[in-house]
Formats: sequence, structure tokens, C-alpha cells
Amino acid sequence: MHKKILRLFVFLGLTAVFTACGGTQPYTEPFDAPGSWRVESSGDVTGEVRDGVFDFTVNEDELTSWTTAGESFSNGIYTVEATQVAGPDNNAYGMLFRVDDENDNFYSFQISGDGYVWIGRYRDGGAAEAEPIVNDWWFESPAINQGNATNKLAVQAEGQNLIFFVNDQEVGRVTDDAFSSGDIGLMVRTLGVGGVQVQFDNFTVEPLP
Repeated sequence: MHKKILRLFVFLGLTAVFTACGGTQPYTEPFDAPGSWRVESSGDVTGEVRDGVFDFTVNEDELTSWTTAGESFSNGIYTVEATQVAGPDNNAYGMLFRVDDENDNFYSFQISGDGYVWIGRYRDGGAAEAEPIVNDWWFESPAINQGNATNKLAVQAEGQNLIFFVNDQEVGRVTDDAFSSGDIGLMVRTLGVGGVQVQFDNFTVEPLP
């Protein structure tokens, strides 16, 4: 299902059904089996679990796509490993958390292959303006391994307090009460030319210490 939104971006939402996992139980997804993650195969987007990763490719120009796990969490430490495999470095990829899949509301933590970070919230699947909550928009960070490389993204979420890390280096923190709980997800965006391929592995949610 495609929806036209601001700046001619198109969002592809892969709907999920919430399950009661709670925010305090550890969660580990090594992507060794398909599990509950939503998959897609079309000319625009391919997302599938194979060879121990979630292999996510967006072929279309100016397209954002995401998938969700069908889980529900609140507080915790969210972590995922993301490896850019192919495509231009002018891209965006990362994790979603506290996703309300019915209304397409979520927090998004994205990095780019050329070394930038975007942290913010989306409402109504981006039909309204995406709102950065750390800095004004994209900002550069030396913590990112650029190009075809692996980066570890992590968020420590405790109520309204959110702290963001790339490769164990803090890249931002904020107090924000927009969303308190929800699903987890993965996102890939093409910011110009398509053909961005990212492989995700080892998505975990751990209780706060």
C-alpha cells in the first residue's frame, strides 16, 4: 500500500499485529528464521529474512519503506546491527521503536552511508511533517562507519528519556513524551537514487539495568 506524502516521498507501510511481549522481558531476534517480521517482494522493495539477516532493498528513487516485528515494548535498551551492502551513500537506514502501527506513529533513529544522523518522530506515517527531536534535521557524526560497513544502533529508553548511540558512542539525548510504548521496526530510505541494500541482524530489547 502506497501513500503520497510531503516532498513526493512515498511510504510503504507493512502492517503488523501487536502481541503482548511487555517492555521488561528480554527480546532477541537473530533472523535465523522468518519469525513474525513482515516481508515484502515487489519491484520497488524487497525485504526478507535469509542467510541469518533481514535483507532489505529499496530500488525506487525517493522511497521510504519499513517493516515491523509484531511485538510491543516500552522501556528498555533497543539495539540492532545494520550493514550497508550496496547503493549510494546518500541514503538513510535504521530502527523504529514505540511504533503504533494502526496510526503509523513512531520514533525513528536513522543514519546515512555518508555519515549523518537523523532522530525524530513520525505521525500518521509521515503524512504530517516528520519532526526531528535531536538537532534541527540531519547532523554529521564521526561515530558512523561510512559506506558499505556495519554500524550498531542503540537506544536507551526510560519513560520520556531517550539516549541514542552509534557504535557505543552517544550521538544524542532528548526528553520526549509523544509515544510511550509500541512495536519495533526496521527502515530503509532512498534520498535520491534507488538501489539501497541494507542487512539487519541481532535486534535485541533488554531491560534497563
